[in-house]
Amino acid sequence: MEHLQLKTAAFHTLGCKLNFAETSTIARQLTGAGYTKVSFDEPANVYIINTCSVTENADRECKFHVKRAMKANPDGLVVILGCYAQLKPEEISEITGVDLVLGAKEKFNILSYLDDLQKSESHGIIHSCEIDEADFFIGSYSIGDRTRAFLKVQDGCDYKCTYCTIPLARGISRSDTIESVVRNATEIAQKGIREIVLTGVNIGDYGKGEFGNKKHEHTFLDLISELDQVERIERIRISSIEPNLLKNESIELVAKSKRFVPHFHIPLQSGSDDLLKQMKRRYMSGLYADRVSKIREVMPDSCIGVDVIVGFPGETEEKFLETYNFLNELPISYLHVFTYSERENTEAAEMDGVIPIPERKRRNKMLRILSEKKKMAFYQTQLGKTLPVLWEHENKNGIMFGFTENYVRVQKPFDENSINQIETLKLKKILTDGTVSVFPAFEEFLAKV
Repeated sequence: MEHLQLKTAAFHTLGCKLNFAETSTIARQLTGAGYTKVSFDEPANVYIINTCSVTENADRECKFHVKRAMKANPDGLVVILGCYAQLKPEEISEITGVDLVLGAKEKFNILSYLDDLQKSESHGIIHSCEIDEADFFIGSYSIGDRTRAFLKVQDGCDYKCTYCTIPLARGISRSDTIESVVRNATEIAQKGIREIVLTGVNIGDYGKGEFGNKKHEHTFLDLISELDQVERIERIRISSIEPNLLKNESIELVAKSKRFVPHFHIPLQSGSDDLLKQMKRRYMSGLYADRVSKIREVMPDSCIGVDVIVGFPGETEEKFLETYNFLNELPISYLHVFTYSERENTEAAEMDGVIPIPERKRRNKMLRILSEKKKMAFYQTQLGKTLPVLWEHENKNGIMFGFTENYVRVQKPFDENSINQIETLKLKKILTDGTVSVFPAFEEFLAKV
């Protein structure tokens, strides 16, 4: 443990792309202050765990990673931040091994808390604000992966969906300035990263709170129009965007763009209008279908992903089948399926019509099977096309993976010279692992590996 004479820090991130962007920014703060970044399973002076409140097992996951840290170095300081830390600071402070819990306002000031921090023998110290104090914006981006970066453009949410705790964990909707986003995007491109993924809690609401007020000085369309002009950037991917905020003008800009890729991820949550009303979503299924239709009209080969929740209170078998049939008929490419779980301080937790857990799991499985069918059907439409592929750095048993602009996952024999390169290749065959081969005799190659 000689290298502990240096100041060392290890990081672990749970949850969404936004958390990864923020962890990466906090890591740069620490390295700028003289810390050396090490793997989470190595001995370190400080272990920082960025938590998520969306997962059902937030507490269990947090405890597991605290134990990992304590195993790597029993004397290491453990700091918990993120959404779960904002929602349940007292609960987290009682976990054995936790020394410091930082809320939404405090996490970016972590350095000011570390200097005098000592290993706790009882409860961890809490520094957590009231969530209405989290009304400022800190720009962030992740650069851990050599091929893509997650760029934070927006934070918080003013929506009041009845199942969601994110507004309680992250506060009101607020945005980075266009100038700052463009500057960060340019910095990312200058580091040789080929793809940027725009992230936020509700990125379609971009512009609100841009200069510290509630007005929309700019819109999401303004933002992507500016980014589309930044020549150093090769690929820009839009992460999840609400259907009511995805305007036709934005879809048309992506269709004509040289940088924005034809890939959309649009939360649906339910195909039942009754349930959408109970969830307090801001659209009905008809608007959602219109958005998908518009994308297909101007970008026939685009990839369209969907978030959906099963087992929400009041989701009868009939209403679940409404969702299933709606998705089955829509020309989408894949699903992210979430099993509803009750959250404290949400309206849905008090609703009648609770769905038994085994039934929630059955419905989840049905939609995951549908997702695989949709994905394979989409991949099938892409076979024989010649498309640009961005290769990633991982070498998995002699195989490397990459993505086309429209999010088809492809593979070929590992070639170090291809890492972080874009190659235009013909998509040849869907393999048994659900990826697509761009290599002429790939089955024979696999047999030899």
